[in-house]
Amino acid sequence: MAVIGIDIGSRSIERVVWDQATGAWTWDKVPTTFDPLTQCRKLLADADGCPVVATGYGRALVAEHFAELSVRTITEIQAYARGVHHLVPEARTVVDIGGQDTKVIALSPQGAVVKFEMNDRCAAGTGKFLEFMATSLQIPLDSFGDFALEADKQVAINSMCTVFAESEATSLMARGERPQNIAMALHRAIVRRTLAMLRRVGGESPVVFAGGVAHNRCVCRLLSEALGGDVIVPPDPDVLGALGAALAGAGP
Repeated sequence: MAVIGIDIGSRSIERVVWDQATGAWTWDKVPTTFDPLTQCRKLLADADGCPVVATGYGRALVAEHFAELSVRTITEIQAYARGVHHLVPEARTVVDIGGQDTKVIALSPQGAVVKFEMNDRCAAGTGKFLEFMATSLQIPLDSFGDFALEADKQVAINSMCTVFAESEATSLMARGERPQNIAMALHRAIVRRTLAMLRRVGGESPVVFAGGVAHNRCVCRLLSEALGGDVIVPPDPDVLGALGAALAGAGP
């Protein structure tokens, strides 16, 4: 029997279907939109009685509205720990920068959660911060990291508050600073915040970088440089929560 893991995030919803007989798995992804329930219905339309494990911000939504399915929920911390340990058993730390939060998780050699820290109070240091700043600089979000890598000078953005950071960026633009240099400063601010969380958790190498922001080449490079190159980015970093949820449903 297959098991379905579904991760309902602020920007996207990922589904993993795990075949318990073969260990093979497939995944798909849809935007969350302003109607996540409808999006979940699309992804669970062919569940056919399979057990479903939900994680992410909207996990309670699935448990509440899909009573006809066998649904249980787990936290994002549990899901990402499980998914990362399956793909990268040697991992000792998970950094997950998603749309609305940042998580840093320290793992035991067996993949258990030892300690974690989560920033979910505001958009500072998250994908939403990058999205807002990319819009402010009129750069497409998907190319914002590559744009920042064109920087030729280091400038400072000191605030991680989205409103104040935009004000600092506007002041720099008014002084004639190159947009690429401002973009790099914004990326450095995110990495500084993430590194502070890593220090508080005591994260060890190897470090796995997960979540949607792991697609951003600039953040990946800055994080790797700061940690001495010990950062692993899986091929599909934003699917690890859904994978972990499916694995949780497949066994102990």
